[in-house]
Amino acid sequence: MLGQRDDIDKGGTLRLGAYPCDVQEGTALRKFYGADTISERHRHRYEFNNDYREAFRENGMVLSGISPDGRLVEAVELPERDFHIGVQFHPEFKSRPNRPHPLFLGFVGAALKHSEKTEEK
Repeated sequence: MLGQRDDIDKGGTLRLGAYPCDVQEGTALRKFYGADTISERHRHRYEFNNDYREAFRENGMVLSGISPDGRLVEAVELPERDFHIGVQFHPEFKSRPNRPHPLFLGFVGAALKHSEKTEEK
């Protein structure tokens, strides 16, 4: 198909496959995974722009998942929300009907918690 041929220069490089991620203490990501290091699958060309790391931190964003060498932001979150997490990797690649991914379990749990709060009002 046009635009998907190998001879077209798309620029950059494709990050494909499993990569390790160090999960920061005290984050929702750590709570959901229960681990300080995880491995998740990627399939993308673009990365978090490190020029904006400090601006994001200053405005309340937590960089909750970082590559072991400290160069790549793998996950971000807003801690004051029930569930506000963004990830570079694809959790759907590892989720199964009888073994849902920890982020999906966390999302559903947060939705239920939010629903209960709404019903109380």
